[in-house]
Amino acid sequence: MAVTFRYDSSTAVVGTTRGTVRGYELGGLSVFKGIPYAKAKRFHRPEPYRWEGVLDATSYGFTCPLMDMGVPNGEIMVPHRYWIMNEDCQNLNIWTPGLDDKKRPVMVWLHGGGYFAGSSIEQWAYEGENMARLGDVVVVSINHRLNVIGYLDLSDFGEEYVNSGNAGGDDIIEALRFVKENIEKFGGDPDNVTVFGQSGGGGKVTTLLQSPEADGLYHKGINMSGVLSGGRGIGISISDCKGSGKECVLALMKELGVSTAAELESVPYAQLAAAYRKVSPALAKEGKNIGGSPFRNEFYAGDPCDVGFRKETIDIPLLVGTVYGEFTSFVPAEYDRNTMSEEDQETYVAEILGKEGAAEVIPLFKKAFPMRQVVDLLRLDYTFRDNVIAYNERRAREGGKVYSYLFNHDMPMNGGSTPWHCSDIPYVFHNSQFAPATQEPGVTEVLEETIFRTVIAFAKNGDPNNSLIPNWPACTPQTENTMMIDSTWSLHPDHDHELMPVFIKYMQPVFLKRMAETMGSVQH
Repeated sequence: MAVTFRYDSSTAVVGTTRGTVRGYELGGLSVFKGIPYAKAKRFHRPEPYRWEGVLDATSYGFTCPLMDMGVPNGEIMVPHRYWIMNEDCQNLNIWTPGLDDKKRPVMVWLHGGGYFAGSSIEQWAYEGENMARLGDVVVVSINHRLNVIGYLDLSDFGEEYVNSGNAGGDDIIEALRFVKENIEKFGGDPDNVTVFGQSGGGGKVTTLLQSPEADGLYHKGINMSGVLSGGRGIGISISDCKGSGKECVLALMKELGVSTAAELESVPYAQLAAAYRKVSPALAKEGKNIGGSPFRNEFYAGDPCDVGFRKETIDIPLLVGTVYGEFTSFVPAEYDRNTMSEEDQETYVAEILGKEGAAEVIPLFKKAFPMRQVVDLLRLDYTFRDNVIAYNERRAREGGKVYSYLFNHDMPMNGGSTPWHCSDIPYVFHNSQFAPATQEPGVTEVLEETIFRTVIAFAKNGDPNNSLIPNWPACTPQTENTMMIDSTWSLHPDHDHELMPVFIKYMQPVFLKRMAETMGSVQH
């Protein structure tokens, strides 16, 4: 069946506070791509961008340059696409069911990739079309500065660089200002904006909570696999930068043969990135600030797990959770659980964790995950989950409303695989059609609809409860009410709190070794 398409001088034309844009209509949606919300000199704060005439908004805008280009892998699990890169990357995309006055909920997507990589279109599952049409919401996705141009602190080199350590965050805030000023013209409600993101995008939700300039620009938050305060045992971290970035900047100057910070502004990006890759590892080993994540200063209060949540944002409802396997599920299994007896599984676990470790961990695992096979504990994530437990407890203790979840649905690969980092994204966007490894006839449709309707309910009301799921209470200071998401949903309060510290004790050395061998296969 043909889908209606319209593109002409009178279709999908919107006058914004920055200028007029023209997109296109497709299947009843109005679509706008690559709208420039700001411009910025390298290392400087973004400035609102304005234009004359009618801006064509039918093509995606530039994405931020990457420090490294990855090698294609894992596409059956997390399908990707890459786009033209340029530092002039402050742009956003909008999908809306109508250019009218309905004031629909607005959902602003913050992409993954830590604070160093990724883009608003990097994963096929980020497409906003289905979410907008089926959820009757306005969907926005954002590109912003990353890595050395987004999070390097040059504040010791002049007032103009006062917040260069959070330049990428400043871009996001400026994009939200554009949304606040203009989204009503796109059929959205500027007073009902949900910021949501996964991995680094989830981390950016937390960064916004801790950034005073973002106050009033959003009203709810969804943090998917984005609480990774210490980066425990995986070689990466999205925790804060602390201390001056001066030594890193001076090392870059020396390597590039320049004498001022201002000269760094005009060094070609490829040269800057190469110099950074050369000088930063040694500084990182010394514990120096090399950028790459938010920088604590007057513009950003710091990781709430360390300093607490800002009281000004404690009334923002949050939906926070993880995936059962996260990075561990990318490690190829050396066993076939479908052919192993429970005794065989326990013997195998003892070979990996040692007899003492297995004796302590297995009973706690069975209690926490009675629906799982024993050998599945070798693919259980602790890197994100342990931090989420602390994050949710603190949020609830400080008076915030936070709903906890764990995506626990095995994926139809190799006879059944524990879910991996990013595996929940297609269901959230109602985009399972783009992810081959989600396809289970009779299962995918139901799981996708349930997750999607729950996300939309939260975006509309700040409460995920709806007719498709069991009652889901918010966490309390005493109890983490975690919703286990699978083909059937069930509430499991504090299910793994006793397990986690014991599991980490024995699993961390194993995980460190395995991740060192397979980190290249991790997707974002």
